[in-house]
Amino acid sequence: MFRKKKQDPLPQLLAGLNPDAPLAERNLWIIEIFAWIRGQQNSVDAALARVSQLLDAIDADAALREKVQRWWAVQLQTIDLTALLADFGFAPRTAFFNEMAERLRWKLLPSTPETIDATVLFSMALHTPFDAQWLKAMDKPLLERIAQLLSPGFVSLEVMVVPTQIAQSDVDAGSIAGLEHYGNRLSPWQHLVLNAITYCAGQILAAGFAPELRLRMSGSAKNTQPFYSLISGVEELRRAMLHPSPKAAEVLEAEETVRRSLDECRAAVASIYEHFEDNGVSVGVVFRLRQLRMRILRVRELLDCLLSANPKVITAKLLAHLVAVGLERQSIRALISSNSSLLASKVAERSAETGEHYITRDKREYAQMARKAAGGGLVMAFTTLIKFSLHAIAISAFWAGFLAGINYAISFVLIQLLHFTVATKQPAMTAPAMAAKLKESGDTEAGIASFVDEVSYLVRSQVAAVLGNVFTVFPMVLLLTWGWARATGAPFIDQHEAEQTLKSLSLWGPSVFYAAFTGVLLFSSSIIAGWTENWFVLHHMDSAIRYNPRITRFLGKARAARWAAFMRRNISGFASNISLGFMLGLIPVVAQFFGLPLDIRHVTLAAGQIAAAATSMGLGVLHFHGFWFCVAALPLLGGFNILVSFYLAFRLALRAQNVSNVERSHIYKALIKRVLTRPLSFLLPLRLGRHTPPGEH
Repeated sequence: MFRKKKQDPLPQLLAGLNPDAPLAERNLWIIEIFAWIRGQQNSVDAALARVSQLLDAIDADAALREKVQRWWAVQLQTIDLTALLADFGFAPRTAFFNEMAERLRWKLLPSTPETIDATVLFSMALHTPFDAQWLKAMDKPLLERIAQLLSPGFVSLEVMVVPTQIAQSDVDAGSIAGLEHYGNRLSPWQHLVLNAITYCAGQILAAGFAPELRLRMSGSAKNTQPFYSLISGVEELRRAMLHPSPKAAEVLEAEETVRRSLDECRAAVASIYEHFEDNGVSVGVVFRLRQLRMRILRVRELLDCLLSANPKVITAKLLAHLVAVGLERQSIRALISSNSSLLASKVAERSAETGEHYITRDKREYAQMARKAAGGGLVMAFTTLIKFSLHAIAISAFWAGFLAGINYAISFVLIQLLHFTVATKQPAMTAPAMAAKLKESGDTEAGIASFVDEVSYLVRSQVAAVLGNVFTVFPMVLLLTWGWARATGAPFIDQHEAEQTLKSLSLWGPSVFYAAFTGVLLFSSSIIAGWTENWFVLHHMDSAIRYNPRITRFLGKARAARWAAFMRRNISGFASNISLGFMLGLIPVVAQFFGLPLDIRHVTLAAGQIAAAATSMGLGVLHFHGFWFCVAALPLLGGFNILVSFYLAFRLALRAQNVSNVERSHIYKALIKRVLTRPLSFLLPLRLGRHTPPGEH
């Protein structure tokens, strides 16, 4: 049997056009037309061919052409296209979280075509990336046909009348080709564009004078007052173009004034980013800044639509851009990504400054790192014993986890104040420092060699820290639990708990997975640390502690100054250590409540737990296979703690540092070569520079 040929729906669509129909039906007609043009979204050429087919069908029927023009005239009277040109893609709300709630509303609630809001209608009619592609691909002849169809709503903008008092050679036709004398008045389309420019300029002025932006601008930006200049320039442009006999020279001068003011406004906005370097980043302020910069660019695009040599082509590109902007405007992921990138950069930068202190480059620093790690292991030995003691208290799971979190948090803060170190806390801090080095090195042989040196420095620093922690906490817990047994006549933990401890830490269980999850928590604590330090700096809390009258009356000026300096130095560490402590204590309990099989495996704590279990089981533990499986698991626990937290922090830092031009394959090859030729350089502080030539000392 022959398959029935699919009928072209275009005649039916054109027959359904009714300029006198209700608002919803008129809007639905254009939505259906664009859906037909879009087709299967697999060929731009096919879409353009359908546009030509549509124009051919309208041109072939005079009555249909008259209906289309009447429909367009009714739409222009009903729907304000100025809002589409000037405001589409911008958030009406200046708060980041309010904007997120609005985007969630768009995703969850359907839109109605019964609207006079041009932005809503545009989003419903042109809502796919393919729409931007075929709009941008339309050529000049096709655009000319569309302009002729929609005349006088969209008249030809290339017809230029140059005043006789100005020589043709003195006129920049590329700048004023859109200046048209159309019956001593501007066309409706030019009025729309000019009104959109005015509206956008007013929004820029309001945003530029918002206190949270103006107070962060440089002194020169405030003195030049570019936002006032922009408004006056736009008003001058309006007067020049709305004059009954517009003069090209006046329009050119007004256009140049507006463009110069836009450049000055962009410079003023850039000075705010410089303020962030020393005063912290606010996501809300960054959100407003991005909106302001986008409005400045929109005014430039509208000027091109009004006064360029090819306004129809520019307008088509602007509409394609609006499609892309509309898609981004509805994306929650795009909102979070665009407005948190600068905050991520600042968090990574502050972590990089801290991470430099955890990288050792010579024997003295290596030995110092081992001593600090030993001190950290000593504190963690007592942390392990307190952890077992809390198990003996008959309280609910939540409060047991809460007390465990307090135990961990106090221990980590004590290690910080004593200037000791915990190995697993280092990677999330050192990764941003490594990313900064990678960006500085570039894709040169010397740069890659320098970066490989830094990797070897980092790896052996981690090795020193892990060994210092484990080789201190293990014998220290053995000693303390043995002393407890001698003093009380009973083991610190009973036989059953010791066996359960070894079973939970065995290599054959999920310990490696839990260690990787612990690495995620370690990374999360570094993010919290960077965010907290940024908040502390952004709100000038150190200055408030130092100078606030109520605080200085309570503490005294000298003590307030010391507290301010102390908090400025340690706020990041406090945030990281306290947050990590409570995550380690509470997250397993919360996960258990929801039936999730999650637990933590911290290599230093695990080593202490194994030692406590070994003491309770006596020398016979040496013949117990479970004990050796736990010992064998320790390198993997430490490795996954470090690798996962380092990987996540390094990826974040690469994104924040915009490292994209480095050939990573070259770096991988250089690292493999170093491992094969000088493996000990990753373990011991060997000299990494050139070998000393014979005869030189």
